[in-house]
Amino acid sequence: MDPSTRDSPDPAEPSPVIRVLVVDDHRTFAELLARALDAEPDLECVGRAHTAEEAVRAVREHRPDLVLMDLQLPDRDGIATTEDLVDEFPHLKVLILTAHAGPTEMARAGAAGAVGFLAKDGSLTDVLDALRSAQLGSLILPPSVVAGFSIREGADERPPGDQGITPRELQVLRLLGLGHDPISIAKELGISVHACRGHVKNIMAKLDVQSQLEAVFVASRSGLISYGEPR
Repeated sequence: MDPSTRDSPDPAEPSPVIRVLVVDDHRTFAELLARALDAEPDLECVGRAHTAEEAVRAVREHRPDLVLMDLQLPDRDGIATTEDLVDEFPHLKVLILTAHAGPTEMARAGAAGAVGFLAKDGSLTDVLDALRSAQLGSLILPPSVVAGFSIREGADERPPGDQGITPRELQVLRLLGLGHDPISIAKELGISVHACRGHVKNIMAKLDVQSQLEAVFVASRSGLISYGEPR
């Protein structure tokens, strides 16, 4: 673990600052990203880890709000590490960092409890915005993946194997598949944010999934959302 890590704050003193752990085996990249986070008033890097083992130890020690997890680590797959962390800390949000994310990796990450993907070659602004959005409950997907979703026409139609998804829940699911967060979905559909989050919770329960990301890919496999080549 990098010696620059910091002690975690008193949990009795809630802070508006989003506490982030950066996990990447490229030390220079991790250090530069950590510095960028610390330059933001609402973001803080609580530590840097370079292996899966270090990541688990750092999460236990510093209890971050969010982890930026490299897909490829020297000692273990980042998605498998994510699964272990989310099992131990159910409220932890994990974003996977990768140079390329295909449907297979995304389905695995969703099942592991990740809240989305970030492209390593994306801009710093995109990374910072994604962190803030993920903390608010948004599903983070690369633009190329979002462009690949085609939405089934007819929100009132219920396809085979829909697992009891209601027309309103289908509308919410369609917008989740396009990368919208509950707040923007609520505005789009003219419903309260509380109601929208209730629909998301029901969707996840009916599809028997643990994350919004997994819900999108389970829905894709069942025909509620179709994924093809980016348009």
